[in-house]
Amino acid sequence: MLFNSNAFYVFLPIVFAAYWLTPRRYRWGVLLAASYYFYMSGDARYVWLLFFTTLVTYGMALLMERTEDKRKRKACMGAALMVCLGLLFFFKYFNFLSESVTALLKSISLPVSGVTLDLVLPVGISFYTFQTLGYVIDVYKGKTQACRHFGKYATFVSFFPLLLAGPIERAEHLMPQIEKEHRFDTEKAIAGAKLIAWGFFKKIAIADVVASCVNTVYNQVTAYTGIALGAATFLYAFQVYCDFSGYSDIARGVAKLLDIDLVTNFKSPYFAASLKEFWARWHISLSTWFRDYIYIPLGGSRRGEWRTGRNLLVTFLVSGLWHGANWTFVIWGGLHGLGQIVEKEWNRRFPPKNDRRNPFRVLLVFIFVCVAWIFFRANTLSDAIYVLTHLFEGIGDPVSYVKTGYESLRTAGLIQSTDLKLVFLWIALLLAHDFIELRQNVWEWLGRFRKPLRYAFYFGLLFIILYHRQLGEYEFVYFQF
Repeated sequence: MLFNSNAFYVFLPIVFAAYWLTPRRYRWGVLLAASYYFYMSGDARYVWLLFFTTLVTYGMALLMERTEDKRKRKACMGAALMVCLGLLFFFKYFNFLSESVTALLKSISLPVSGVTLDLVLPVGISFYTFQTLGYVIDVYKGKTQACRHFGKYATFVSFFPLLLAGPIERAEHLMPQIEKEHRFDTEKAIAGAKLIAWGFFKKIAIADVVASCVNTVYNQVTAYTGIALGAATFLYAFQVYCDFSGYSDIARGVAKLLDIDLVTNFKSPYFAASLKEFWARWHISLSTWFRDYIYIPLGGSRRGEWRTGRNLLVTFLVSGLWHGANWTFVIWGGLHGLGQIVEKEWNRRFPPKNDRRNPFRVLLVFIFVCVAWIFFRANTLSDAIYVLTHLFEGIGDPVSYVKTGYESLRTAGLIQSTDLKLVFLWIALLLAHDFIELRQNVWEWLGRFRKPLRYAFYFGLLFIILYHRQLGEYEFVYFQF
C-alpha cells in the first residue's frame, strides 16, 4: 500500500480511530494487525518472510539472554545472522552473483551457462532485515534487553509507517514506545499532520513531477547529450531526495499521530559542506547503522590512516551493494568512500580556517553528490559511462551547448508542462525550508508569525499537493531496495 494512494487515505483514519478507541494496554495489537494488513495489501506472497524473520530473531535473542555461555551466545547470534542475511542474499543477490561469476568465467574463455531464478524482491526486506539484525546484535552486546512479548516484538519489526522504506529503528528507541500505554497528545498530532503534509509536498509536487523527465532521459540516454543529461541528473538529485525524505516525513508524521516518535532520517543534506557531513544528514538511520555495525567493528578510525581509509571504503561498498544488486550501486558507494578518504587527507594537510559554512564547499559537495547519482540512477554501467562522457559534449561553445540541450528536451516534450515549470519554485521553497532547518525547527519558526500568514502557508501547501495529485500514484523510489 502506497502512502500516496487512495487506499491509504481510507486506511489511516480507520487505524487512527481504532488505535485511540482501543484500551491502552491492547493498542499494540491494533498496530500489529494494521501493519500486517498494510504489508499484505501490497503483496501477500512474502508475508511469511516477515513473520519467519521475526520468529527467528525473537527466539535467538531470548536464547542469548538466557545463557552466559559465550559460545552458545555466539551460536545464537550466528544463526540469526545466517537466516536473515541468507534470505536477503537469496532474494536480492543470488542472480547478481550468478551473472557476475558467469561473466567473469566467460571473460577467461570458460564456457559456462549461468543460473538465474525468477524472483521478485520482497518489498521492505532490506529495511526490516537490518532492523532485526540491529536488535539481535544489541542483545548480544548487552545494549538492550530481549523482548519477551512476541506480539510487541512483532509490532516493533512490522510497524507499518517504517516497514517498507524505513527509517531503520533501534530497539532501545522504538520498543519502549510500543510497550508504553499512550495518551492522546493534541500538539503531537498537529505536529504529525504538518510532517505528513510536508512529506506529501516533497513527494507529489517535486519528486513525482520531475520523475517523467528523469525517466525519459535516463531510460534512453544515448538519445541525449550535453545539458540535457546535466538537467536530468540535477533533477534526479531532487527526485531521490524528495521521494525518500518525503516518505520518511510521512512515516514520522503518521507515527506522531499514534504518539510514537521515529528518528529523523534527513537533515538538510544538500547544505552539507563536506561528504562526511552529507552522510551525517542523508539517510541517517542507515548511515549510523553501517557506522555502528560495520565501520566500528572493522576498527573505525582507531588503527591508523591506512586502515581508517580501508574501513571507510569497505563500509561504503557494502552500503552501495545494500542499495541494489548492480555494479552501478557498488561504484556509487565506492565513489563516496573514496571521496571521504580524499577529503580526510585534504583536511589533514589543509585544515579549514574556520567553522563557518563555506558556500563554495557546499556547492562542491553537491556537484560531487550529483556526479555520483549518475551511477545510482543509470540502468546499466554503460549508460552511466555514456552520461559521464557526453555530459559536457559541445561545452566549448556555451551558447550552442545550452541551445542544443534545450532543443532536445523541448523536442522530447519534457519542458512544456506547467508542472515542470512550477517545480523550480517548489525546489526553491524546499531549499529555503532546509536552510532555515540548519539553525531551527521550521514549524516553530512559522509559529512566530500571525495566524493569517501561518494558515495561508498551510492552505497554500495543501493546494499545491492537491493540484499535483492529478499526476497519479507513483511508487516510492526506495521500494526497489
